[in-house]
Amino acid sequence: MNGFWALVLHSHLPYIHHPSYEYFLEEHWLFEAISETYIPLLITLRELEQENVYTRITVSVTPPLAEMLDNKNLNRKYLNYLDKLIELAEKEKVRTKDDPYFSPLANMYYERFHKLKAFLQNDLHGRVLNGYREFQEKGMLCIITCGATHGFLPFMTEIAARAQIEIACRVHQKHFGRRPEGIWLPECAYSAGIDKLLSDAGIKFFFVDSHGILYADPRPRYGTYSPVFTSNGVAAFARDYYSSKQVWSSKEGYPGDQCYRDFYRDIGYDLDMEYIAPYISPNGERVFTGIKYHKITGESSYKEAYHHDAAMARTKDHAAHFAHEREKQTDDVAPYFDRPPLIVSPYDAELFGHWWFEGPEFIGNIFREMQQRGHKVRPVNPLEYLHQFPMNQVVQVNPSSWGDNGFYSVWLNAGNDWIYRHLRFMAEHITTLARKYRDTGNGDIIRGLNQMARELLLAQASDWAFLITTGTATSYSVQRTKEHISNFMKIYGMVEDGRFDWEFFTTTEMKNDFYPEMDFRVFAG
Repeated sequence: MNGFWALVLHSHLPYIHHPSYEYFLEEHWLFEAISETYIPLLITLRELEQENVYTRITVSVTPPLAEMLDNKNLNRKYLNYLDKLIELAEKEKVRTKDDPYFSPLANMYYERFHKLKAFLQNDLHGRVLNGYREFQEKGMLCIITCGATHGFLPFMTEIAARAQIEIACRVHQKHFGRRPEGIWLPECAYSAGIDKLLSDAGIKFFFVDSHGILYADPRPRYGTYSPVFTSNGVAAFARDYYSSKQVWSSKEGYPGDQCYRDFYRDIGYDLDMEYIAPYISPNGERVFTGIKYHKITGESSYKEAYHHDAAMARTKDHAAHFAHEREKQTDDVAPYFDRPPLIVSPYDAELFGHWWFEGPEFIGNIFREMQQRGHKVRPVNPLEYLHQFPMNQVVQVNPSSWGDNGFYSVWLNAGNDWIYRHLRFMAEHITTLARKYRDTGNGDIIRGLNQMARELLLAQASDWAFLITTGTATSYSVQRTKEHISNFMKIYGMVEDGRFDWEFFTTTEMKNDFYPEMDFRVFAG
């Protein structure tokens, strides 16, 4: 064995639940991710298990995602969504029966959607989290947490950041039966002092982008090929630039191969309105259905028909290339180390399956390829590595993120800077009230402060600032941020005055029901 490889998948979506609506567009972000990423990855794990392929994946399941995946109403809506896809695929089988290019694809989607439903109901017993728990117990998955609502920790007060971490640990224990030992820092954003909060919460390791380690003080002797310890004893693992580039790069990355399925050509936009209307937004807004018949082909608007078998074969070629490159990479640096080098490859989980349709098969083929090559590079998770190599260099990790330009500007700029004065005000006032009422037995006060805590946490989600910067779902992101600020202030007035508008309060509790077990005292410090 020449080295180790750690695959890290960050699974996250903002908390979106609109129980008053049977159809809400942004809830479909979750439904698409379940169908295209989460269940396909679990199916891949099942196949690897059945083939006795040695598999190690580190995966974050953020608290908002865990809570949504366990939400009965959202699970009911998802089954309706999946049944609609099956119905549409059945209609597509009829519509395309005489088309030699599209008919095989229509049949493929019909079989795929049925397979997703059968796996969900039979293997997962109706809950996606059951699959994560099962493969965690079998050692194939190392599940880690994130911030409670993916809040950008460097911009918070110490108490607010501590609350984000502690609530995340409690949500993780609720769903996975144990407190987490690792964390994906939201946006990989690190600043001095965060490691102390992690240590206090029992967190043993976290991840940063390459420059977070390369520019550490002192300079790390192993570069990014080994973790380092902070002064508080928490291990920091750095993203490997080369393996990331082979997947992420728009010019060199595997997902851009012309053989793979094109993400943007979808029958939700291509077919006549009368035909597709029952399967898009009820207001007539066209949306992705997940049924796509074209491959990337090239940079022009012209797209050829997708060939699924050819794309699956290409994932084997790319997996073989990826495994070979990791062997070459470790061979190049191993002579300079007194331990096998470690390559850490972190990605957004939703890249695999949602954006890159063939991604889950690519992942499965990497593990198969590494095993066939005799594990010259062996899959590992961070805890296993730290157990084998407990002595590591102590450094001061450099402030950084994995956003554009590597620091914080994506989440703090002229377009979204208005958010943070409100978040600071809310954090300071919930802290004051939490200390004032930490011993109260007044049920109304407790209920009010718990909801204020939820509203602050939901407003802190880094997703809103990110989407404002990228211009994606901007109006929804602004609306959500202002809604949580407004709710917080209304309830703050109720708590201070002792007079509750129960109609408003109950509606707010029902909609923004993140983590029902919330205890506001976490903000008391």
